[in-house]
Amino acid sequence: ITMPLLVGTDGVEKMSKSLGNYIGINELPNEIYGKVLSISDNMIIPYFILATEVAAGEINEYEKQMNDDAVNPRDIKRKLAREIVGLYYGKDRAEEAEKEFDWVFIKKEVPADIDEFEVEKGRNFGIVELLKYASPDVCSTTGEARRLIQNGGVSIDGKKITDHKTYLKITKESILKVGKRRFIKLIPE
Repeated sequence: ITMPLLVGTDGVEKMSKSLGNYIGINELPNEIYGKVLSISDNMIIPYFILATEVAAGEINEYEKQMNDDAVNPRDIKRKLAREIVGLYYGKDRAEEAEKEFDWVFIKKEVPADIDEFEVEKGRNFGIVELLKYASPDVCSTTGEARRLIQNGGVSIDGKKITDHKTYLKITKESILKVGKRRFIKLIPE
């Protein structure tokens, strides 16, 4: 039996954890939902075929809609994301993931449930050092932290940090945003 390979979120290579273009079935519903929405439009139908239990007739209908200028592919992609999250976590969690995505990425609000990191009140922190300690899963090295800052992927309370030599003094609760989907509440102790 042969089966086509599922292309990863990059739209080029096969889905692979080692290539970093994968959607893990054990990831949180919000992560799965967001990653599915990041795929290119030409991958929507193959994902429906290979990663869902949607009937062939319904997939054919989605394919027709993809060729109709009146239908936005984003709407079909949102259905795909709900289907995939729902497959592993249930319909309710899929709807919650969609609401959370809309809350964070459309309304530009802070997610309801974010990690907290305690910092020494009044101490000067270099932004690179802060990133490495507060978000080691995203920035485990100085180089990764610098690249993220240079690419505009770091902000505190909505203000972008653009210089990796920036020093901060955290005196009140603040929200550190790292990349597109990582939020950390900084709590001065």
